[in-house]
Amino acid sequence: MNSMKPWLLAAALMIAMPAALAQSVNLGGVKYEEATELRGARVLLNGAGIRYKLVVKVYAAGLYLTRKAGTVDEVLAAPGPKRMQITMLRDIESAELGKLFTRGVEDNMDKGAFSKLVPGLMRMSQLFTDIKKLNAGDSFAIDWVPGTGTVISVKGVPQGEPFKEPEFFNALMRIWLGPVPADYKLKDALLGHSG
Repeated sequence: MNSMKPWLLAAALMIAMPAALAQSVNLGGVKYEEATELRGARVLLNGAGIRYKLVVKVYAAGLYLTRKAGTVDEVLAAPGPKRMQITMLRDIESAELGKLFTRGVEDNMDKGAFSKLVPGLMRMSQLFTDIKKLNAGDSFAIDWVPGTGTVISVKGVPQGEPFKEPEFFNALMRIWLGPVPADYKLKDALLGHSG
């Protein structure tokens, strides 16, 4: 019976080890947990990084999926809920952020596909305009919730009605993951590729 105790201890350590290895990521003072819950589903941190404009840190971003993905196509095709969590690292006028997002979508889509999303993009820009300003430390999330649509939450509060079209969420993801991303290093980081 005593010979079984070391084996049980080893088994317990093996079971506990993945939990110990699952660590949060800290970027610019922003903590991204290795996993979180989104509408009853567990989502994993696929990657996280910082968006720079020249040498200035603008925001930290973390991408959560139900399973890890290493390519843009895998992210866009991933089943289940998804989240892009962004925390500002400097103050920004919200209207400016809305315009930058619209430009980011336009830069990463053909004109025909983009024109179909214009009403949704205008509504999203208005959501940010109504907020006026995001200060350093403020965060927002862009969630894809199957059966509901794209939900934008600012400081934890959902803003307006969900955007129903699946292509709307993927268009927003292309801001960071498309052929002309907001920041190439951030794109690599979100895809889980270390610098």
